[in-house]
Amino acid sequence: MWWKRGLPGGLAVCALLLVAAAGCGTGEAHEQPGTQSPSPVGKILDDTDESGRHYREIDRAQAPQVDTEVTPDVAGGWDVRLDLHRFRLSATGAGATAVAGRGLAYLFVDGRMVTRLRTSAYHLPAGLVPHGTHHVTARLYADDGTVWAVQGKPVESTADVTASGAETTTPSAGTPTASGSPTG
Repeated sequence: MWWKRGLPGGLAVCALLLVAAAGCGTGEAHEQPGTQSPSPVGKILDDTDESGRHYREIDRAQAPQVDTEVTPDVAGGWDVRLDLHRFRLSATGAGATAVAGRGLAYLFVDGRMVTRLRTSAYHLPAGLVPHGTHHVTARLYADDGTVWAVQGKPVESTADVTASGAETTTPSAGTPTASGSPTG
């Protein structure tokens, strides 16, 4: 009769061993602190942007797109509006993981980063666009800090703006990049 009591306990132990063995195959228990698991989204390239952030290559058919529109503001400065396709801006506090079609946009004026955008609109102060022609670029980044790229080129869009004292001219649209988005 001892085997009747031992059988359910033995089956329970076997079930626990199977579950534990299945959990060991995930790799989560073996990661070292400070390391990242390989991302299933795109391929990390050796190429980097100006600040050393690696490009994350993604297929053109799945790639996000951004168009940048810059218009003069009546009170001074410039209104920047991003038109995003196959891309959603992540909320503050999003995990540092690359997720297809998600991330944030960095805004540059003449190659110098001005801000990170989590919304599609931004007011650019007049002081950042002094007299002359300037390039306003929006570039898309994954939440892990990598640059979304297509055929080795960052997914970005550039608008040229000309400020001439009190008078401003309408910005011109950029030319298409490999991803179909304007760039300068």
